[in-house]
Amino acid sequence: MMDESYRQLLLKQQYRIHNDHAAVKLCHWMRQSLLHERSCYKQDFYGIKSHRCLQITPAINECDQMCLFCWRVQGHDFTVKEWSEPKEMLDALIHHHRKLITGFKGDPRCSEEMYEESRNPDMVAISLAGEPIVYPYLSDFLKECHSRKMTTFLVTNGTYPQELEALDVLPRQLYVTVAAPNREVHRQVCRPKTADAWDNLLETLDLLPSLDTRKVIRHTLVKELNLGWESEYAALDRRSGVEMVEPKGYVFVGGSRQRLSLTNMPSHQEIVDFSERLGSMLGMEILKQKPDSRVVLLGKEGVETDVSTLNAV
Repeated sequence: MMDESYRQLLLKQQYRIHNDHAAVKLCHWMRQSLLHERSCYKQDFYGIKSHRCLQITPAINECDQMCLFCWRVQGHDFTVKEWSEPKEMLDALIHHHRKLITGFKGDPRCSEEMYEESRNPDMVAISLAGEPIVYPYLSDFLKECHSRKMTTFLVTNGTYPQELEALDVLPRQLYVTVAAPNREVHRQVCRPKTADAWDNLLETLDLLPSLDTRKVIRHTLVKELNLGWESEYAALDRRSGVEMVEPKGYVFVGGSRQRLSLTNMPSHQEIVDFSERLGSMLGMEILKQKPDSRVVLLGKEGVETDVSTLNAV
């Protein structure tokens, strides 16, 4: 059962919780999109609509790592007694999402059309907190989302290869976070709770070529900790067989401020420089970049990035 102090902390941070394990929170870029017509890099890279994105987690407290760069709340452990059914969970999270955005209604900076669209999300970012693949009904949840014509992006830390392989339904786009070039840096930066986390990540990379969905490797890069080692990152990326790689700079926000400092934030130019070196080793080029998010999209020439091709599946 969720500790009450933990619950109150999450509520204060504008999470809305369902059944002690699932949660929704408005993304910064959703607010920016509604009020200032500024978009998330996922809109620029992949064509999703920032104001129609539902940012959720089905497993808020389930993670086998304590990453230094993670902005989420860490250090609260409890056992989920009962997992929600997928339809019930999705309905509840959309309900909470709609309540969170009521404050935008009538704001002169927010158009009525965009407000109404935001009430009916068509993109589900399964990435808010925790490790979502732990949710036991994830396949059915993805199926429920797809039945409602919702695009799904799933972010995993890659340490659950057996659960990933067991999925009957895959997300439209699967992100695997590779935040270290080798075992030792992974131990220092990702701080896994289990001894086999790095081996599991390698097993996930070996599994990726067999998964029939679009896959992206994300390198979350922290200056002075895991930025560099391009040849080792390149070997891991080649092992995964992915067509797209996202080097993304760490941002000094949330809980990470208790563990890191502003000096750990790479500049966008440093991310570009890293990406150019990495891309030259992978035979990839910079397809797109978003300076205010410190992120670059690397891919092979001609690779399709728009989500419209995914929704046709």
